[in-house]
Amino acid sequence: MSIVDNKKAFHDYFIEERFEAGMSLEGWEVKSIRAGRAQIKEAYVTIRRGEVFLFGAHISPLPTASTHINPDPVRTRKLLLNAEEIKKLIGKVERAGYTLMPLNLHYQRGRIKCEIGLAKGKKQHDKRDTERSRDADREIAKALKQNRR
Repeated sequence: MSIVDNKKAFHDYFIEERFEAGMSLEGWEVKSIRAGRAQIKEAYVTIRRGEVFLFGAHISPLPTASTHINPDPVRTRKLLLNAEEIKKLIGKVERAGYTLMPLNLHYQRGRIKCEIGLAKGKKQHDKRDTERSRDADREIAKALKQNRR
């Protein structure tokens, strides 16, 4: 079940591969995410010293859940992946010119997971082509729907 989607990532990048990562979260962050107070539109993923981190994800603290601490809504959060997956990502990002983007936050067996995508940037003409094909598909679906009536 999806919590938050990053639609901007699909608009600005070609997503080549997807990986599912666990997240190292604090208690107040889990409560806030479950309340739907998370945003990953401006977020990005980087690799430092063999570890994967999520930067720029904004999780607004709940006033009731974080009374005894001083929460940082945009703190850096560690993503949990297998060592082989991290090595594969390091190779692609450093050599092939890919970038890592968070695609969505979702639940899996009660845990909050972050789906990250290995992405390559789109040029402006690629964005226009995608928009044109989406509009054409929408028109076709509309015509088929009218023919059924």
